[in-house]
Amino acid sequence: MTLLDFFACAANLKKIKRQGWIDKIQIKNPESVADHSYSMAIMAMIISEMKNCDSEKCLKMVLLHDLAESKIGDYTPEQISKEDKIKLEDKTILEIIENLPKDTAAKYLEIWKEYQEQKTTESVLVHQIDRIEMALQAKIYREDGYSQEKLETFFESAGNEIFDSDLKELFTQIYRKK
Repeated sequence: MTLLDFFACAANLKKIKRQGWIDKIQIKNPESVADHSYSMAIMAMIISEMKNCDSEKCLKMVLLHDLAESKIGDYTPEQISKEDKIKLEDKTILEIIENLPKDTAAKYLEIWKEYQEQKTTESVLVHQIDRIEMALQAKIYREDGYSQEKLETFFESAGNEIFDSDLKELFTQIYRKK
C-alpha cells in the first residue's frame, strides 16, 4: 500500500454506511463512517480542549478509530463478537498503515493501541465522544421522524457508556425530546 493507497482507503469511508442504522432502524441512506468520524472530530476538537486533554492525540485517535472499516465494513455487535472484531480490526489497521513512513506508522499504531486499551484519559474520552456522536445522530433521526422506540437502543447504549459528568449532561440534553 502506497501513500496514495492510504489516502484512498480513508476516502473509502465515505462509501461505508453505518450498519446499525440500516439493521435496527431500516434507514435506507444512513450516515457514512466518514460522516460519523467527521462529526466526532469536531466534538473531540472542542471537548478535548475543555477537558485539557491532548487535542492532537484525540483528533488522531478519532480519525484512526474506524479506519479499518474502510476495508472490512462496519460490523454491529450482532454480527461479530467484540473479541473477533478487535482481532480483525487490529490485523486490518496493520495492513493499512504498514507502508506509511516508519515513524508515522509507529505513532499511529501506538495511538490505535491506546484507543483499543482504553487506559488513558484521551482514549476514555474518545470512546465517550463516540457514544455522544451516536446519540446525537439518533436524535437527528428521531427529528427526521424515525421511531423513538427503535432508536431507544442507541440512546440506552450511549447512556450506559458515558461516565464523564459534563458528557453525561450533554447526553441528557441530546436525549431530551424536542
